[in-house]
Amino acid sequence: MNSAVGEKSPARKAIAAAQRVVVKVGSSSLTTAEGGLDHERLDALVGTLATQAEAGKQLVLVSSGAIAAGIAPLGLRGRPRDLATQQAAASVGQQALAHAYATSFARHHLTVGQVLLTTDDVVRRSHYRNARRTLKRLLALGAMPVVNENDTVATAEIRFGDNDRLAALVAHLVSAEAMILLSDVDALYDGDPRNEDSSVVPEVTSAADMAGVSVTSTGTSGLGTGGMASKVEAARVARSAGIPVLLTSAELAARALDGADVGTAFEATGAHLSARRFWLAHAASARGRLHLDEGAVAAVVKRRRSLLAAGVTGLEGAFEGGDVVELAGPSGAVVARGVVAYDAGELPDLIGRSSHELPPEQRREVVHADDLVAVR
Repeated sequence: MNSAVGEKSPARKAIAAAQRVVVKVGSSSLTTAEGGLDHERLDALVGTLATQAEAGKQLVLVSSGAIAAGIAPLGLRGRPRDLATQQAAASVGQQALAHAYATSFARHHLTVGQVLLTTDDVVRRSHYRNARRTLKRLLALGAMPVVNENDTVATAEIRFGDNDRLAALVAHLVSAEAMILLSDVDALYDGDPRNEDSSVVPEVTSAADMAGVSVTSTGTSGLGTGGMASKVEAARVARSAGIPVLLTSAELAARALDGADVGTAFEATGAHLSARRFWLAHAASARGRLHLDEGAVAAVVKRRRSLLAAGVTGLEGAFEGGDVVELAGPSGAVVARGVVAYDAGELPDLIGRSSHELPPEQRREVVHADDLVAVR
């Protein structure tokens, strides 16, 4: 649903008023087609962010570009496909990227702190708390965190895959009031933006606004790993946690941060989740899956009750007590995630049985309500 002419939407008003903002910029907005940094565009972005910081806003920059920046110095012909060469390119490019940011921000008398993360840093609960504490401390000290995935050491199994998702996780880690996704495309379109018959989707307030929208899973530049699909998913994660999102091009960054009528604004759909519940819903890796009957789905999702053995119809995976598992309804759709209290090997003898049928030591909840979060 679009706002009345001349009136800002609730999402744009919230973005303009936000005092703590996560800004994510993609590789294509920072590097040349041949690889290597485009210092002119990087300096322009830094100038925009510096102006916002001088006006009193706290900013966290999630920046892609390490692998792309390493392509030219290593004499590679394009973005490498194998993990080892990606890591080698990242080790060269990350140094260049960090130096460029530090030098550019220093011209505005701003200090930056580099924070490199892998999925492991948010999947593990203790690491998640450490990352949260470090980022918030940097902000309290007046420094601007510059965050990137640690491509140099990340393995295929523990990679974020794209920095759009990383930005959404960071936005919650720092309790951001808004998130800006900057790309080489000026907005979300209902089709390929290169086609004349494609139209901008100016506002997303509900699933209805996404009806008929087709997005790609790969970028257009060939330098990044994300595409519009990853940006829409990142927006979904952020807005479900109460964080409005604006998606536009890097060239429109200044106007985007002011809440102007540019790009696509995604209205927040949920309340701000606690750190633990957000971690359960979006950051933790599920080690298995429990299948629930209709009664258990209603109890868990609608009444926010604990999951009991009687409502479990089956299980998948080799999880242990304390692991995060997905909870799926009869159709197979995942409806919740939570911390399971039993090992996978213990559950076959318990599932489907009422508490009074079980020995006293096995009458505890399979997933306690305090360790459970519904997912959309």
